[in-house]
Amino acid sequence: MTTRDIIAIGASAGGVEALSEVLAGLPADLPATVFAVLHISPFGTSALPAILGRVSALPAEHPADGEPIRHGRIYAAPPDRHLALEAGRIRLSMGPTENGHRPAIDVLFRTAAQSFGRRVIGVVLTGNLDDGTAGLALVKDNGGIAVVQNPEEAAYPGMPASALRNVEVDHVLRLAEIGPLLARLSREPLPDVTADSSPGASRGPNAASTEDRGREPAYERDKEAGHPSGFTCPECGGALFETSSGQGSIHFRCRTGHAYSPGSLVAKQSTSLEAALWAAIRALEERAALARRIEKRLCDAGRAMSMERFSQRAQSAERHAEILRDVLFDAAADPTPD
Repeated sequence: MTTRDIIAIGASAGGVEALSEVLAGLPADLPATVFAVLHISPFGTSALPAILGRVSALPAEHPADGEPIRHGRIYAAPPDRHLALEAGRIRLSMGPTENGHRPAIDVLFRTAAQSFGRRVIGVVLTGNLDDGTAGLALVKDNGGIAVVQNPEEAAYPGMPASALRNVEVDHVLRLAEIGPLLARLSREPLPDVTADSSPGASRGPNAASTEDRGREPAYERDKEAGHPSGFTCPECGGALFETSSGQGSIHFRCRTGHAYSPGSLVAKQSTSLEAALWAAIRALEERAALARRIEKRLCDAGRAMSMERFSQRAQSAERHAEILRDVLFDAAADPTPD
């Protein structure tokens, strides 16, 4: 009997509490495996398995690369590693970041959909921006079930709201309702379907896993890269190619493999722009300081005409630096994109 025995959950800001409440609602005899990706710092260790293990009846752990998938367990992505699924096993990867994250929710959802098709339940919980939307769309396209936390309850509604805008979601629930739903869905037998609904039937332009993309020659990756977007990758400066992933959602990917949803690309561009503006301010202030130093020495030497020239250069650099500071402060007042 085939059942929905692959449960993939993604969360970001506010995710520890949300994951804990969902997993607390799962029974000890769950006939499925839970995979969880939470956006966490790439530095240091993560206490997430210990936290989840205390609230859930299921044991929780960071998996090892190549570990076989076993039912009745929670596998949490370790810091700075993508959590990907292949037939019967777990893969950990240091592949390119997606939506600025490693681990990224889209990697888990995408590889789960490719490998297990209808057996997958994708769950998007609290978080900013829109990581998980493209992956959840692929879960749906491959016959899986899409579950989203009610944005009105979420501590950070950006991710659930994005999923609702872009994916045909099956269930929108409060946290306390998600665990019992997952337990019920995991026990329901799947009806027989045609071969077209098998895993990987809707692979599409973003289907290659992070692990695969890191090993393919660049020209092989470009065959499925989509069309040039006219934008550059904020991570490596390469050209970004635009594609339509699951259910028509827009996605961007560079030759290296960095990938972005629209909201994540805007946010990353904002960060890169801020860094560039601060670098420009530093260069202008250094130029002004150097001009002032030369101006003083020329003044001490009684060379008034030369001194005036460097004074004007210093004033110009100081004025331009102040303009850029105003630009930065105005940008900081803009709301963070959801």
